[in-house]
Amino acid sequence: MFILILSGLSGSGKSTALGVLEDLDYFCLDNLPPQLINTFLNLCEKSSKKINKIALGIDIREGEFLNKIHKEIKFLKDSGNSVEFLFLESSNETLIKRFKETRRKHPLAQKGNLKEGIENERLALKRIRKSSDHVIDTSFLNIHQLKKIIKEIYGDSEKQQLIMNIMSFGYKYGIPDDTDLMFDVRFLPNPQFIDKLKHLDGTDKRIKNYVLKNEESTLFLKKLVDLLDFLFEKYIIEGKSYLNLSIGCTGGKHRSVVIVEELINKFKKYKPNIIHRDKERPRI
Repeated sequence: MFILILSGLSGSGKSTALGVLEDLDYFCLDNLPPQLINTFLNLCEKSSKKINKIALGIDIREGEFLNKIHKEIKFLKDSGNSVEFLFLESSNETLIKRFKETRRKHPLAQKGNLKEGIENERLALKRIRKSSDHVIDTSFLNIHQLKKIIKEIYGDSEKQQLIMNIMSFGYKYGIPDDTDLMFDVRFLPNPQFIDKLKHLDGTDKRIKNYVLKNEESTLFLKKLVDLLDFLFEKYIIEGKSYLNLSIGCTGGKHRSVVIVEELINKFKKYKPNIIHRDKERPRI
């Protein structure tokens, strides 16, 4: 029996993920106390309906029972079951926005301090996150993108070998919370200092031509593509299925956007998700 333990931060998309898994013919159950997992599995084995894929939602609502999850999972593995952990998370900024939009109450924000509740939950789930087989940051994913990733990892159809997010960002707004590879392109020519260009962004052909106009820029891009091409193949051999690649410049509007757009074209075969985190931020 394949058992998927789905956990993560409140507001990160666990309900959506469980719904997708249910569509993939997983028998799904949310908020089951860890002590009852083995009992539940025994019932599934005795069921007249053949159940060989189970998804269990485990989160902070388990309270004091949460500490027992690792002991129960060890027992399941020792019993010959195949067990994986999937963990969903998002940035504090995104989670706060989602809770305010839905007007839901965070389970650990009893006194109304939402940020403190999120941080406490992040700390409480730290061990589970560390032991997870897959960690998905949903900060910049919409529902459809999250569904696509879940299906590609856990669906029965032929899987994409490497699910990839490529993000541009500005260092002045902070580095991404969850990134596997990060490259700094602040050494490239900066259109911000050209009056007729600074109001444009890196998706504009004029910005691309300016950033890539010299030999150093084109040489860097070539070397970066060669390095990533080498790394991606090695990651696939290793069995890695999910990758976050981040490219940063000062404001995240010009140089990093140009490089990300170039990488998207170079690695079309992976069908990467593109995220320009700071491209639309108003400039002060």
